[in-house]
Amino acid sequence: MIQPHQLDLSAKELLAIKTIAEYGSFNAAAITLNVSQPVLTRTVQRVERLLGLALFDRTTRSVEITEAGKEFVALAERVLNDVQIYLKAVQEREAGQRGQVIISSVMSVAATVLPAIAARYRQTHPNVTLHIHEGVHGTVIENLRSGVSDFGLTYLDDIAPIFSTVPLSTQYFHVLLPKGHRLERRRQVSWHDIQAEQLVSLPSDSRTRRVIDAVAVTNGLTLSHSITVTQFTTMMQFVAAGVGIAIVPEGALSAASMSPRLSARPLEKPKLSRTMGLVALKSRNQTYFAGKMIELVMQEWRGI
Repeated sequence: MIQPHQLDLSAKELLAIKTIAEYGSFNAAAITLNVSQPVLTRTVQRVERLLGLALFDRTTRSVEITEAGKEFVALAERVLNDVQIYLKAVQEREAGQRGQVIISSVMSVAATVLPAIAARYRQTHPNVTLHIHEGVHGTVIENLRSGVSDFGLTYLDDIAPIFSTVPLSTQYFHVLLPKGHRLERRRQVSWHDIQAEQLVSLPSDSRTRRVIDAVAVTNGLTLSHSITVTQFTTMMQFVAAGVGIAIVPEGALSAASMSPRLSARPLEKPKLSRTMGLVALKSRNQTYFAGKMIELVMQEWRGI
């Protein structure tokens, strides 16, 4: 087993492995990196010898990356990305408190809670650029895993152990109705009440949809997903037009309240809830600006 003190890998070596994997050619990688091919070959041999693993299968005509090589390249990409982010953050801070924070968020948070937090953050960090990547739960997790985003705001369901999590709130699900719908007279709506209704839903591969379908199956119900959309805002427009109803997490209701053509009722028997929280890679060292944003999210979430 390799001991930690033996892992003497440089950024140049990580970049060399990553570049060969991208081009599938030692020659092309050597030209790109502006080194000779023998030097590049020796670099790969040293890394493989240190790891005790073959990263590439080499023949006279081709270079194929091994499964171990794919895993190592993914690690190299994250490390190099973190180094670039750190160096850029340091340079921007020295140049006048400039930087960036990249957040991946599920749509219900990006459209409701996050704008107010971003506005408060900008008051103390006016020169920091915020990049918000909206998507479904799976997209958020993939952005974090690949190193695209600093941290994510999503549901804390089945989070892999490579991530750290901070629970922020519990969100209960509601039924979104068009004004004048027969269920609007109810103080609460049960799952049996909606079985005969046409639903406007998120795609079947979204985490929210899978949770809804799982509860329905467990209770012996069949739901009619008559219209599928990819955004909560689009979903609300369809419900407001009277083409169906929707099951939405609590976080999406603030946007719905702005429309006089919509109303919402708690979904009961059984209640459905999910824990919303902050997720980040354990191996990722947050930049100064990302750390400040994380502090603000944890501080302001409940109040907002």
